[in-house]
Amino acid sequence: MIELRTVLYEQAEHLAEAMSDEMKVLYEDDEGASPAVAADFNPPIGVFLVGAVEGADVACGGLRFLAEGVGEVKRMYVDPAHRGRGYSRVLLRALVQHARDVELREVRLETGSRQPVAMALYESEGFAPIQPFGYWADHPETRCFSLTL
Repeated sequence: MIELRTVLYEQAEHLAEAMSDEMKVLYEDDEGASPAVAADFNPPIGVFLVGAVEGADVACGGLRFLAEGVGEVKRMYVDPAHRGRGYSRVLLRALVQHARDVELREVRLETGSRQPVAMALYESEGFAPIQPFGYWADHPETRCFSLTL
C-alpha cells in the first residue's frame, strides 16, 4: 500500500527530475517536462504529494493554480519498479480531492501521445480530452484532459 504525504516541491525534486529524464528519452528531446517552480505548488490551492512504500519515496504529483477556478495536475510520476500497482490512481484521486477541497471547478492536465497508460488512467477517472493548452500546446504529440468538479 502506498502512503501519501504533503511535501514541499523541493523535497521531491529527485522524483520530478526522474520524470523529466524519462520524458526526454520517451519523446527524444532535450527539454523533458514543462517548466514548474516550487511556488507553483504553494497552498492554499497548490499541493505537492509524495507516495511512499515501506519508507521509500516511489511516486509524486502536484496540483497548481492555472486560472480562476482551475487547477492543473503536474509532475505525476511513479518509479518504473512500482508501476502497475494502482499508485498513480491513488495519487490522482488525492489531487482531485484536494482540488474539490479548495473549491476549484475544473482540473486540467497535459500528457503525450506516447503515454497511453497515462491517458487511459485519466479517462477512467472521468477526465475528457480537450484542446491542447500550456507549454506544449503546439507540440503535435500533446494530449490534454479536463475534469469538471
